[in-house]
Amino acid sequence: MWQQLTSNIQNGDMRSIARSISLVENEIDGYDQFMKNLPVAAVPVIGITGPPGAGKSTLTDALIAQLVQENKKVAVLCVDPSSPFNAGALLGDRIRMSAWYNHPAVFIRSLATRGALGGLHPKIIEITDILKTCPFDYIIVETVGVGQSEIEIAGLADCTLVVLVPEGGDDIQAMKAGLMEIADIFVVNKADRPGADLFVHHLNTLLAPAPAHRNAVPVLKTIASQHTGITELKTAIENILQANRNTSKKYLLLAEKAWRLLQQKHLRHINKQQMMEMIKKQLDEKTFNLYRFVDTL
Repeated sequence: MWQQLTSNIQNGDMRSIARSISLVENEIDGYDQFMKNLPVAAVPVIGITGPPGAGKSTLTDALIAQLVQENKKVAVLCVDPSSPFNAGALLGDRIRMSAWYNHPAVFIRSLATRGALGGLHPKIIEITDILKTCPFDYIIVETVGVGQSEIEIAGLADCTLVVLVPEGGDDIQAMKAGLMEIADIFVVNKADRPGADLFVHHLNTLLAPAPAHRNAVPVLKTIASQHTGITELKTAIENILQANRNTSKKYLLLAEKAWRLLQQKHLRHINKQQMMEMIKKQLDEKTFNLYRFVDTL
């Protein structure tokens, strides 16, 4: 089964791509060997992140249109927040990107975070590696938009876009130590709103003294709903991808992915439902101590 799936996804069969993702997502027997046998591929991953309401989904939609216009094939992973109680999710990106779901050059998969704190799906590394095996030119990963804790995307994407809006104002100062420092490109979306130019100036001023940014980080204005500035954004993305092709960032990305996979393997034996039952029992017996409990696990 797995060998046939590998062959099918290399040929771009959309059903097989969707099925292989589901099998890996649910850790069906044999998925480990399937991942080990995947051919080496180097499809660029574009990460799109930023606070809620910045227009990430609309920007993703406009970027898909730009890539399709250039006769490119693109895979899109849209991650939505999930309920901490039943792990369900709204998956609202299906509504915003409905125009592309039947397009032969576009594959879109909506994912729930399943409780992961970094704004991504717990199997996001494996899923992107599956998509790299397929005949796509680009992979776009749009994250939840949970704020400063969402820096996990920097360990996955070859080029990370941080999307902001003019109303962000002084909030960017608070974000600077986390989300703001992962950007390869800043996108000030909804730039037709008042104060956009002042916001861009403020952003450039904040970035200027940052020692981590030896080269200037591009700050681009877009109006994603009108597809304004998307061509310039695509050019900037290409420049970043070219610059990052053989740098220390590439090795850092791979080391970060390896670290995440090691964490997953180490915690695989822990069952959340069993933990809840153990906690309930200890609480009833008034013997529960969080730190002793973690140590026993």
